[in-house]
Amino acid sequence: MHSNSSMRTPLSRVRGLGSAKSGTGHFWLQRVTAVSNLILTVIFLGIVLCLVGKPYPAAIALLSHPLVAILMLLFIVSGCIHMRLGMQVVIEDYIHGEGAKIAAVMANTFFAIAVGAACAYAVLKLSFGG
Repeated sequence: MHSNSSMRTPLSRVRGLGSAKSGTGHFWLQRVTAVSNLILTVIFLGIVLCLVGKPYPAAIALLSHPLVAILMLLFIVSGCIHMRLGMQVVIEDYIHGEGAKIAAVMANTFFAIAVGAACAYAVLKLSFGG
C-alpha cells in the first residue's frame, strides 16, 4: 500500500499495468500488411484483368501456375491478417463489456481463419488440379 505523499511519479506507479505491451507490434503488423495488400491487390487486379473474356480452361491454367498460386496465397494471408487486426481494433474500441469483447475478438479470429482457410483451399485445389 502506498500513500499519496509517495516520491514516485505517476508514470512509475502505472508502469507494468494496463497495456500488454503488444500495441507497437500490432501497429507495425497492421502497417506492413497494408503495404503488402496494396502491392498484392494490384497484382490480383492484373490477374483478374488478364482473365477477362478468357474461357474457363485458360483461367484454370493461369490460376494453377505456381507463381500465380503463390501470389494468391500471399494475398489471402495478408488480407486475412489485416482484416483480423482491423476488426480487433474496432471491437476493442467499441465493445465495452469485457466478456462480450473477449467473445467478439475470439469470433473475429475464428472468422479470419475460416475465410483464409476456405480461400487457400480453393487456390490449392486449383493449383494441384483437384
